Amino acid sequence: MPEGDVVWLTARRLDEALTGRPLTRSDFRIPKLATTDLRGRPVLEVLARGKHLLIRVGGGLTVHSHLLMEGSWRIRRPGAPPSDHRIRVILANAEWQALGYSLGILELLRTSDEERAVGHLGPDLLGPDWNPSEAVRRLCEQPDRAIGEALLDQTRLAGIGNVYKAEILFLRGVHPWTPIRDVPDLSAMAELAHRLLVANKERYGHITTGDRRRGHEHWVYGRAGRPCRRCRTRIQRADQASDLGNRVTYWCPRCQPAPQTPEE
Repeated sequence: MPEGDVVWLTARRLDEALTGRPLTRSDFRIPKLATTDLRGRPVLEVLARGKHLLIRVGGGLTVHSHLLMEGSWRIRRPGAPPSDHRIRVILANAEWQALGYSLGILELLRTSDEERAVGHLGPDLLGPDWNPSEAVRRLCEQPDRAIGEALLDQTRLAGIGNVYKAEILFLRGVHPWTPIRDVPDLSAMAELAHRLLVANKERYGHITTGDRRRGHEHWVYGRAGRPCRRCRTRIQRADQASDLGNRVTYWCPRCQPAPQTPEE
């Protein structure tokens, strides 16, 4: 699933291609929007809210999309679009066309109703209103919840996906199944999440080690069975619950020791 920084960059590139120009093509390829025609309406702005994309057009309408696991937006010069069954929508002007592939959510809203789609989200790590104190407050509402599960909950803070979850927990030395009540300095964890997404938002690909070489980008994510870059202990992996079902998590058992039970 694309993480918040990827969605932010996608929104910026869509904004550069579409905003300020009237639509010359509007082709929705899902049944509920098959008759929708936005031609002639200007695109007013494109913005990200967590992992959601909002394309606001004239007349008080918003095209709302979410990439979920496999979705993407691609920008091409005008011309015949590719024959591809994965394309869910085409929005084009005289200079560019934006193709939405395999979008997990695609709907048309009144702009005044956007909160219905994104109002449940926690503070946006890449939003102008990022509020770490509010993010910590929301996390602390569920003190018994495992921190690895909570970081993926977009109602706590918006923008973290599976890659950043694993990397943030490693960098903070916290085991994924640590209850929130036992996590030291949640404020520092929230600020680390913010810094990592900001550092990566201008490019595709998540680099948390500072090393851009292929295969060196991450501390633990995707490295099960390989030695920890810090202590050489073998990286572990296991499924952990999330709002979208179980997701694989990665951790170093030495750098991120398991929480002790009361009996221990």
